[in-house]
Amino acid sequence: MGSAREIDTGMEGFRFWPGALSASGQAALLAEVLAAAEQAPFYRPVTPGGRPFSVEMTNLGPLGWVSDRGGYRYQPTHPETGAPWPRMPEALTALWKDLTGWPEPPDACLVNRYGTGAKMGLHQDLDELDQDAPVLSVSLGDTAVFRIGAAGGGPTRTVRLASGDVCALTGPARLARHGIDRVITGSSTLVPGGGRINLTLRRAR
Repeated sequence: MGSAREIDTGMEGFRFWPGALSASGQAALLAEVLAAAEQAPFYRPVTPGGRPFSVEMTNLGPLGWVSDRGGYRYQPTHPETGAPWPRMPEALTALWKDLTGWPEPPDACLVNRYGTGAKMGLHQDLDELDQDAPVLSVSLGDTAVFRIGAAGGGPTRTVRLASGDVCALTGPARLARHGIDRVITGSSTLVPGGGRINLTLRRAR
């Protein structure tokens, strides 16, 4: 890891560690993720209403979050290949333990790949049975403009998430509304071909 020094976000429960992963740590983690994606290829899911996401997705760990016309859910297999999801890298479980202190390890890691023009609308993470456990997010590649607001509504604010940054939704911010307004193309050379990869660790069950 890098310095992993937490800064005050001004929003209770929204925790932020800029530069938590060193350049070498980012490269090593990306290599593991891309190798895993050879077993569990990125695919473009659709919403329950049939609208394609602008991001591509895959998963790591025992469970993976999927979306299709049947709804949102966690399942142990890739929806297109039928194979189990690849193992979660130890670097991710170590980050979870070191930064959140949560006693149980994550059992799901959603991997989103943002290409040109990809974004993510405001949403809440509601599909986990344990909504007390934190949600930990790791950014690799191009910088993203992350938007966050309180669960109950009201104003939102933006935070730029650069490669190697880690943030978490915990406590009062666990059900915060959040999304990605845009990705700043060319702000990083980490990901081959450009773009951003985001890793979201959760306790699904």
